[in-house]
Amino acid sequence: MARQKGLLKIDGTIGGMTFYRTQDGMIVKEQLPSTKNKFETDASYQRTRENAQEFGMAATSGKMLRDSIRSFIASAADSRVTARLTQIMSYILKEDTTSARGQRSVAKGLATVNGKAFLRNFNFNNNAILGSVVFKQINLDKATGDMTLTNLNPINEIEYPQGATHVTLKNAFMTIDFTTGQAFVVYSGDYNLSLNAPAADLLIETNTVPTIKPGMNSIYLIAVEFFQEVNGVQYSLKNGAYNCLEIVDVD
Repeated sequence: MARQKGLLKIDGTIGGMTFYRTQDGMIVKEQLPSTKNKFETDASYQRTRENAQEFGMAATSGKMLRDSIRSFIASAADSRVTARLTQIMSYILKEDTTSARGQRSVAKGLATVNGKAFLRNFNFNNNAILGSVVFKQINLDKATGDMTLTNLNPINEIEYPQGATHVTLKNAFMTIDFTTGQAFVVYSGDYNLSLNAPAADLLIETNTVPTIKPGMNSIYLIAVEFFQEVNGVQYSLKNGAYNCLEIVDVD
């Protein structure tokens, strides 16, 4: 998809090209065939059909993942997370080197080292990258999904927003089959700390593991959310500027 530059601003279709405005500026794309039948049967649109098929696969896979952890995403996602995750799924899909063009799949792409690398460290809130908020190594036990932050000193090792008094860390261990859409997720409890708490080891436990079936990928996530305590009650800071949700690892 092309991005329009220059002084000329156009909305609408001219010469088979459609111009429209988005939050990223003026965009231009080629107009699709005038009839559905032509699009589905005309040999000249074979590449277009293949691209559309694979884009749909990427979008569906991203939705599968988002829907499986909807409660996590609610407090830590930016306005472009759907588009960004679809793009990542498109990259993963292209790592499928065994299927024909137009039939490549995210499931097969995630069976590769490169496919897993694309999804690893994905942040659902691009305004709060985990590595710019939590300055501490996160040690993951892949067998249990438990995560440990050794000798965590919140006031010095967590970048917190103005007004925050407490931080909550929690994780999720999910298994998902991107072919069928079947997914299982287990969550840890909420580990709530005063930002003035003394340095100590923090173990975030899920206490159980999700169902694991052949063909499933394991995905490990951590979420960070900030609160302000007033008269003994903690209130979530709703601006979301510092709330994080990251995929720590993928298997």
